Amino acid sequence: VQLQASGGGLVQPGGSLRLSCTASASIFMIRVMGWYRQAPGKQRELVATIASSGDTNYADSVKGRFTISRDNAKNTVYLQMNSLKPEDTAVYYCNSAPSPLFSWGQGTLVTVSS
Repeated sequence: VQLQASGGGLVQPGGSLRLSCTASASIFMIRVMGWYRQAPGKQRELVATIASSGDTNYADSVKGRFTISRDNAKNTVYLQMNSLKPEDTAVYYCNSAPSPLFSWGQGTLVTVSS
């Protein structure tokens, strides 16, 4: 399965972005999908997960601001990001969670800056 993330860009603090991650094959059987991010000089971290049941979990740093969703019919996972902060600046990726099983792909860069 190849994963292609898109939707990143430059946004001012307090702004919003919606990221998409489309898989090359069905994600229906992948029980949990997640969004990860890697900021410059830091390790990649898991920020949000969504199970096939619809249950979601978020890192404390994004809770209340980010919303993860999935559309199995479109093989796509989304991340709605609101009230963005400069510390959200990172390359964002999706993969299975909590163990990433697939190649990472290029990710999509989110830059939060005035």
